[in-house]
Amino acid sequence: MSRYVRWAAAVAAGLLVAGCSSGSSGGGQDEGKASAGQPSAATSTATGSAALPASLTSQKLDWSRCKATSDSAAPGDEWRCATLRVPLDWSKPDGRTIGLALIREQASGGSGKRIGSLLFNFGGPGGSGVSTMPYYASTVSALRERYDLVSWDPRGVGASEGIRCRSDKDIQSAESIDATPDTAAEETAYLQDAADFGKGCEKAAGTLIAHVSTTDTARDMDLMRQVLGDSRMHYFGISYGTELGGVYAHLFPKNVGRLILDAVVDPTADSVGQEKNQAAGFQRALDDYLKSTGQDPEQGSQKIVDLLTRLDATPLPTSSGRKLTQTLAITGIVLPLYSQDSWPTLTSALKAAEEGDGSELLSLADQYNERDSSGHYGTTTHSQRVISCLDDKERPTLAQTKKRLAEFEKISPVFGDFLGWDSAGWCHDWPVAGQWDTPDASAPGAAPILLVGNTGDPATPYEGARKMADELGKGVGVELTWKGEGHGAYGSGSDCVDSTVNAYLLDGTVPKDGKVCS
Repeated sequence: MSRYVRWAAAVAAGLLVAGCSSGSSGGGQDEGKASAGQPSAATSTATGSAALPASLTSQKLDWSRCKATSDSAAPGDEWRCATLRVPLDWSKPDGRTIGLALIREQASGGSGKRIGSLLFNFGGPGGSGVSTMPYYASTVSALRERYDLVSWDPRGVGASEGIRCRSDKDIQSAESIDATPDTAAEETAYLQDAADFGKGCEKAAGTLIAHVSTTDTARDMDLMRQVLGDSRMHYFGISYGTELGGVYAHLFPKNVGRLILDAVVDPTADSVGQEKNQAAGFQRALDDYLKSTGQDPEQGSQKIVDLLTRLDATPLPTSSGRKLTQTLAITGIVLPLYSQDSWPTLTSALKAAEEGDGSELLSLADQYNERDSSGHYGTTTHSQRVISCLDDKERPTLAQTKKRLAEFEKISPVFGDFLGWDSAGWCHDWPVAGQWDTPDASAPGAAPILLVGNTGDPATPYEGARKMADELGKGVGVELTWKGEGHGAYGSGSDCVDSTVNAYLLDGTVPKDGKVCS
């Protein structure tokens, strides 16, 4: 678990679970909001298209049958894959390029009904769109007739110069590191492990480590729009994908078409603020889960805290021979909170752990961490860290972190300690500086953007949708509320949400700001 949820990974893991049982309210580039080393928003809008070399804007994509990767099987024949060339450094568009892996299923309704391409980003940062899009296509089946469904692996992710910072053996060895250190020795080991991870990322990524920011990816998106032949950007962003969508709208407000942002990140929160938001969101979801099982949330949370305390001292045995540590247990508890359908799985896993068997919680943690039965780990967390640490300026010290722990624990007795420490370890001693305090999502003049907030969202708490709407600006951000549970709203069982989103994307019908679906 970390400061931004990996929605794409959570979706894939959630399928397995079911089968088993940043910014100111103004529009200026204030200090701390501009992306260091990047052209200004004004420059990008004025020159982002015309000034690019024809070798980029006129490139023809070679769509061919998709191939299997080390982490996913080849999708069906209806899907085609291609590579888009983009500048490594957007301040030098004539310089070195890198390849981005794209996937597409063309609209089924023919040219007469086709609206254009609909780009999807499934979150992270670090989620692979190439591997997730085919699985998600059935959820957006109502859109397939009129849109080409398109996704991609952003720079530094998966098949797009994906970054692996650590070997499988080293990842498993790091499971012994206490992510909520209690002694000076554990603090030293925790921070040293964080620093070592950063060194591994730098060695693996080379110069790319300074060019994988959200701003870089937003610029990639606009080139993608041009090469795909769309005059406007139609986009569906989920979780971190909402932050990416807000940054895109800020940089290219005149190019905004129909943008859906679901499970919205609060753009006004800095990195520590995001950790606090997640502490509150996961605790809220846990409380709702406990209520659904007839437990008092305070008493139920204390029971889980007691279990985690015991695990901190004595990890539980599992059927695999590995140990369930406190950190792995917290991760295992987090995963089922992404979907209400997975709550029974959490009940079973907690019961087994109370009886001395950590196997079920370990299995849930492994799914979240993308660990397969052979001990191979996916790289979503690696890409996530590389991207977010390039985005975020904040580097909390040990002293600052320890001073904040009581506040984190007050927000969430179960998750607060972990997320408080995560704020210190996530980008500790990172090899490159961060670019912003919070992202700028102000987009005056953009077409209306629909934001979908879920009142029970554990990972991107509901309040973020309103804050994103305010940041985008009056007449731009339009909020839709779903009174539900789980991470994200579209495709989660609400006909009201789905029909509202579909009407916006298919017909351009903008709902009244503040509409509520119960």
